[in-house]
Amino acid sequence: MGDCMKEILLVIPAYNEQDNILNVLKDIEDNLSNCDYLFVNDCSSDGTGKLLDEHNINHIDLPINLGLAGAVQAGYKYAYYHGYQAAIQFDGDGQHKAIYIHQMKQELDKGYDIVIGSRFVKQKKSLSLRMLGSRIISFLIKLKTGVTIKDPTSGMRLMNRKLIYDYAFNMNRKPEPDTLVYQIAKGAKIKEVQVEMNDRLYGSSIYHSTFNSVKYMINIMISIIFFN
Repeated sequence: MGDCMKEILLVIPAYNEQDNILNVLKDIEDNLSNCDYLFVNDCSSDGTGKLLDEHNINHIDLPINLGLAGAVQAGYKYAYYHGYQAAIQFDGDGQHKAIYIHQMKQELDKGYDIVIGSRFVKQKKSLSLRMLGSRIISFLIKLKTGVTIKDPTSGMRLMNRKLIYDYAFNMNRKPEPDTLVYQIAKGAKIKEVQVEMNDRLYGSSIYHSTFNSVKYMINIMISIIFFN
């Protein structure tokens, strides 16, 4: 079991995740000791807020739906104001596994600024449309920076306090693949750690619907090419 030593905050965006929250919390408690977490209830329309209240789970409730990036930014602001030295974006749908966070923290302690929980350090990408988009984004990042990032769309990212501030308070620098280009240009050091991810157990994600995924990929590619 990894010990976070109260240095890391797990920022967990949650939109209509009432069926997944307790499983996510169990995974955290089973695999990490002495570690803080924050669920960010992104104005859910189901019982997410009620569940968080009833089980006394640490969380904040957003008054309006801000979307994934906005919810994560709200969590990073909380992390910064509460003095955390590192924060990790951790999915509220059960796809991310807490068991890898200790290994990611070890890499952060070596001097890296961002550590990505990557599905593809040792594993090959499939030939799906979604992975085609990931391959293109990886190629564009390599073209712009000379740095290879094998899983640029992974949302499992651990970052140090300096970058917590940057992502929390600079609204044009959301924690997305295109901003990795920006951070690399500023001298940030990025490391990938091999992880495995679960399939979503319950419900469907508005954050990752097919339409939103295609739109997301196109917007990221445009941003990398023209705005970095």
